Amino acid sequence: MTEAAPHLTAAPKTRHKVWDPLVRLFHWGLVGCFAANAVFVDTESDVHLYVGYTIITLLTIRVFWGFVGTRYARFKSFPPSAAAAVEQAAEMTSGRVSHHVGHTPLGGLMIYNLIGTLAIIGLSGWGMTTDLLWGVEWPEEVHTIAVDWAEFSVVVHIAAVVFESFRTHVNLPRAMITGYKDLP
Repeated sequence: MTEAAPHLTAAPKTRHKVWDPLVRLFHWGLVGCFAANAVFVDTESDVHLYVGYTIITLLTIRVFWGFVGTRYARFKSFPPSAAAAVEQAAEMTSGRVSHHVGHTPLGGLMIYNLIGTLAIIGLSGWGMTTDLLWGVEWPEEVHTIAVDWAEFSVVVHIAAVVFESFRTHVNLPRAMITGYKDLP
């Protein structure tokens, strides 16, 4: 039996426990709820409201977990940083590859973007159901703009995950399913 040429063998990978069960349940629960309300559920139905309340509940739990949760779930493990995001973008355009056990700088910014945008969607949607804002137009306008932004952000997020998985040779979707990242 012959050994493979050194340039043809895959580099060994190290396994890291990154995403705890709560983070994964939050992520996939949010995916399901957002997809349901964006694509499948009539926006005038009670189901739309209940799914929206579920999203707000998920966001509340996730924000709490961002302060007291496991290492990579905590917001302090991926602080927003424009400088780090620019550095990652420069790395991507130059072909250099750095591996991050937790969120990358751009990934972290996307998380903050999505949490904030979904909170705006939920609060503006809830506002449309209150007596105080009944018939007022701006909550619906804010809701619509935020939904459009969230849908755009989700498409960018999915594209970035696929791109980064190929670029870095780290299967990011599998990591969000299993909780483990295998890094070269």
